[in-house]
Amino acid sequence: MQDSKPSDEKELVTCFNLCRGVFGINAQLVQEVIKVGELTQVYGAPDEVVGIRNLRGRIVTVIDTAAHLGIGRVEMGTETRLLIMEHQQEYYGFLVDSVIEAITLEQDQIEPVPSSLDPALRSRLLGVWRQNNQLTALLDPDVLFTWPDAQ
Repeated sequence: MQDSKPSDEKELVTCFNLCRGVFGINAQLVQEVIKVGELTQVYGAPDEVVGIRNLRGRIVTVIDTAAHLGIGRVEMGTETRLLIMEHQQEYYGFLVDSVIEAITLEQDQIEPVPSSLDPALRSRLLGVWRQNNQLTALLDPDVLFTWPDAQ
Protein backbone atom coordinates (compact mmCIF):
# COMPACT_ATOMS: atom_id res chain seq x y z
CA MET A 1 0.00 0.00 0.00
CA GLN A 2 1.27 3.49 -0.83
CA ASP A 3 1.70 6.20 1.80
CA SER A 4 0.52 8.98 -0.52
CA LYS A 5 -2.76 10.69 0.20
CA PRO A 6 -5.58 10.20 -2.34
CA SER A 7 -5.51 13.92 -3.17
CA ASP A 8 -1.90 13.51 -4.37
CA GLU A 9 -2.91 10.96 -6.99
CA LYS A 10 -3.42 12.32 -10.49
CA GLU A 11 -4.88 10.68 -13.56
CA LEU A 12 -4.77 11.79 -17.18
CA VAL A 13 -8.23 11.33 -18.67
CA THR A 14 -9.29 11.38 -22.33
CA CYS A 15 -12.67 13.16 -22.53
CA PHE A 16 -15.20 12.61 -25.31
CA ASN A 17 -18.79 13.31 -26.32
CA LEU A 18 -21.22 10.42 -26.46
CA CYS A 19 -24.99 10.76 -26.96
CA ARG A 20 -25.18 14.31 -25.63
CA GLY A 21 -23.10 13.38 -22.57
CA VAL A 22 -19.45 13.86 -21.70
CA PHE A 23 -17.41 10.84 -20.69
CA GLY A 24 -13.81 10.18 -19.82
CA ILE A 25 -11.46 7.20 -19.56
CA ASN A 26 -7.93 6.77 -18.29
CA ALA A 27 -5.78 8.16 -21.12
CA GLN A 28 -3.07 5.54 -20.55
CA LEU A 29 -5.45 2.96 -22.03
CA VAL A 30 -5.96 4.95 -25.24
CA GLN A 31 -3.18 4.09 -27.67
CA GLU A 32 -4.38 6.57 -30.27
CA VAL A 33 -7.38 8.50 -31.54
CA ILE A 34 -8.18 8.07 -35.22
CA LYS A 35 -10.85 8.81 -37.79
CA VAL A 36 -13.24 5.92 -38.34
CA GLY A 37 -12.10 4.98 -41.84
CA GLU A 38 -13.46 2.07 -43.83
CA LEU A 39 -15.26 -0.61 -41.82
CA THR A 40 -16.08 -4.18 -42.79
CA GLN A 41 -19.35 -5.48 -41.39
CA VAL A 42 -19.18 -8.65 -39.30
CA TYR A 43 -22.27 -10.77 -39.80
CA GLY A 44 -23.62 -12.45 -36.69
CA ALA A 45 -21.68 -10.11 -34.38
CA PRO A 46 -23.36 -8.54 -31.34
CA ASP A 47 -25.33 -5.35 -32.00
CA GLU A 48 -22.66 -3.15 -30.42
CA VAL A 49 -19.99 -4.38 -32.88
CA VAL A 50 -20.09 -1.95 -35.82
CA GLY A 51 -17.48 -3.85 -37.80
CA ILE A 52 -13.75 -4.40 -38.11
CA ARG A 53 -11.01 -2.41 -39.76
CA ASN A 54 -7.40 -2.86 -40.67
CA LEU A 55 -5.13 -0.43 -38.87
CA ARG A 56 -1.55 -0.77 -40.12
CA GLY A 57 -1.82 -4.55 -40.26
CA ARG A 58 -3.77 -4.95 -37.03
CA ILE A 59 -7.40 -6.05 -37.07
CA VAL A 60 -9.42 -3.71 -34.86
CA THR A 61 -12.92 -4.62 -33.65
CA VAL A 62 -15.02 -1.44 -33.74
CA ILE A 63 -17.49 -1.08 -30.87
CA ASP A 64 -20.33 1.45 -30.72
CA THR A 65 -19.56 2.75 -27.24
CA ALA A 66 -23.06 4.19 -26.76
CA ALA A 67 -24.70 0.86 -27.65
CA HIS A 68 -22.23 -0.96 -25.38
CA LEU A 69 -23.22 1.32 -22.49
CA GLY A 70 -26.91 1.02 -23.32
CA ILE A 71 -27.44 4.75 -23.90
CA GLY A 72 -28.19 4.88 -27.64
CA ARG A 73 -26.10 4.78 -30.81
CA VAL A 74 -23.22 6.86 -32.13
CA GLU A 75 -24.26 8.80 -35.22
CA MET A 76 -21.46 8.93 -37.78
CA GLY A 77 -20.32 12.46 -38.54
CA THR A 78 -17.21 14.42 -39.44
CA GLU A 79 -16.05 14.50 -35.79
CA THR A 80 -16.71 10.80 -35.06
CA ARG A 81 -13.54 9.11 -33.79
CA LEU A 82 -12.21 5.76 -32.62
CA LEU A 83 -10.37 5.41 -29.33
CA ILE A 84 -7.93 2.57 -30.05
CA MET A 85 -7.27 0.34 -27.03
CA GLU A 86 -5.67 -3.04 -26.52
CA HIS A 87 -7.12 -5.61 -24.14
CA GLN A 88 -5.83 -9.19 -23.78
CA GLN A 89 -3.84 -8.94 -27.02
CA GLU A 90 -6.88 -7.80 -29.02
CA TYR A 91 -7.39 -4.34 -30.45
CA TYR A 92 -10.64 -2.42 -30.08
CA GLY A 93 -11.80 0.87 -31.53
CA PHE A 94 -14.41 2.47 -29.30
CA LEU A 95 -16.62 4.69 -31.46
CA VAL A 96 -17.40 8.11 -29.92
CA ASP A 97 -19.19 11.19 -31.25
CA SER A 98 -16.09 13.37 -30.84
CA VAL A 99 -12.98 13.69 -28.68
CA ILE A 100 -12.76 16.83 -26.56
CA GLU A 101 -9.43 16.90 -24.74
CA ALA A 102 -7.15 15.18 -22.27
CA ILE A 103 -7.28 16.54 -18.72
CA THR A 104 -5.38 15.80 -15.54
CA LEU A 105 -7.63 15.07 -12.58
CA GLU A 106 -6.70 14.74 -8.96
CA GLN A 107 -8.48 11.97 -7.07
CA ASP A 108 -10.20 14.46 -4.76
CA GLN A 109 -11.90 16.07 -7.80
CA ILE A 110 -13.75 12.82 -8.56
CA GLU A 111 -17.15 12.54 -6.90
CA PRO A 112 -19.36 9.47 -6.42
CA VAL A 113 -21.74 8.57 -9.24
CA PRO A 114 -25.15 10.22 -8.64
CA SER A 115 -27.84 7.74 -7.63
CA SER A 116 -30.23 9.44 -10.07
CA LEU A 117 -28.41 7.87 -13.05
CA ASP A 118 -29.74 4.70 -14.65
CA PRO A 119 -28.42 1.74 -12.60
CA ALA A 120 -27.06 -0.02 -15.71
CA LEU A 121 -24.94 3.03 -16.60
CA ARG A 122 -24.10 3.83 -12.98
CA SER A 123 -22.52 0.38 -12.58
CA ARG A 124 -20.13 1.15 -15.46
CA LEU A 125 -18.75 4.36 -13.96
CA LEU A 126 -15.95 5.05 -11.47
CA GLY A 127 -17.24 8.49 -10.60
CA VAL A 128 -17.99 11.92 -12.01
CA TRP A 129 -16.07 15.15 -12.33
CA ARG A 130 -17.72 18.56 -12.35
CA GLN A 131 -16.32 21.67 -13.99
CA ASN A 132 -18.53 24.74 -14.16
CA ASN A 133 -21.90 23.40 -15.33
CA GLN A 134 -20.49 20.32 -17.08
CA LEU A 135 -20.49 16.82 -15.65
CA THR A 136 -18.00 14.27 -16.98
CA ALA A 137 -18.73 10.59 -16.29
CA LEU A 138 -15.58 8.51 -15.78
CA LEU A 139 -15.87 5.05 -17.32
CA ASP A 140 -14.64 1.98 -15.50
CA PRO A 141 -12.24 0.34 -17.99
CA ASP A 142 -12.77 -3.13 -16.51
CA VAL A 143 -16.47 -2.88 -17.23
CA LEU A 144 -15.81 -1.35 -20.65
CA PHE A 145 -14.11 -4.61 -21.63
CA THR A 146 -16.87 -6.78 -20.14
CA TRP A 147 -19.22 -8.21 -22.71
CA PRO A 148 -22.82 -9.30 -22.01
CA ASP A 149 -22.03 -12.92 -22.98
CA ALA A 150 -18.97 -13.07 -20.71
CA GLN A 151 -19.31 -15.54 -17.85
